[in-house]
Amino acid sequence: MRWLRCQTKDEPFYGFLNDNTVSKVHGSPFDGYEQTNQKIPIEEVKILPPVIPKTFYAAGVNYKKHVLEAASLLNREPNLPEKADIGYRANNAIIGHGDPIVIPKDATDKIHYEAELVVVIGKVAKNVSMENSLDYVLGYTVGNDVSERTWQASDRTLWRAKNTDTFKPMGPWIETDATLDDMVTTVRLNGKETISFETNDMIFGVEKYISEITRYLTLHPGDVIWMGTDGTSKDMKNGDTCEIEISGVGTLSNPVIKDS
Repeated sequence: MRWLRCQTKDEPFYGFLNDNTVSKVHGSPFDGYEQTNQKIPIEEVKILPPVIPKTFYAAGVNYKKHVLEAASLLNREPNLPEKADIGYRANNAIIGHGDPIVIPKDATDKIHYEAELVVVIGKVAKNVSMENSLDYVLGYTVGNDVSERTWQASDRTLWRAKNTDTFKPMGPWIETDATLDDMVTTVRLNGKETISFETNDMIFGVEKYISEITRYLTLHPGDVIWMGTDGTSKDMKNGDTCEIEISGVGTLSNPVIKDS
């Protein structure tokens, strides 16, 4: 099932997506819903971010190849994580499928994409075992962890490198039937493939992250966990279009513009 959050002229609403038609519901997948008879062609709605989370979690370095390639570029020894590192991102940075990524006027040319699987939590979770962790997942969507690499290296925190407005595209929908083992993540910049990797080839998987987070923090319906990226990204510039496809989930596409 694909849950789409979208808008016409009215308030935002959720619906099921079937054959390019949105079947509108009252409510949401997080707090209950009622089906309606209203069906709207997808071309007639604006696709919104599939969820605005109460808390926005982000995995630290979580792919071995990504660690090795970064170490090689920096000419230093690789430092693989020994535990599931967990950080946060800011909701102000979230945009939806088709919305523009806006490069700030004072940013350098080192604006990079990071293709990430996004886990969407479906019910309250606390002290969850790894064995039961996927029971708390509503589904998956696609994220682009846009990063300004110069700021990332120079700032003491990641406040602007990762959290500048528009730096967190997410969407286009929540897929509830995807299987982790079958996923492949592919990035295309202006239609040309730049990265492809097995999505589930993580150092610490979805189950570990949910279990680790809920040892200390309560996950709530609509919370998201971005699971990290693999490979070496390239610069994005004004006029580019970045597409991230995760097989079985969907394709997130966003144009890139420079703030004028």
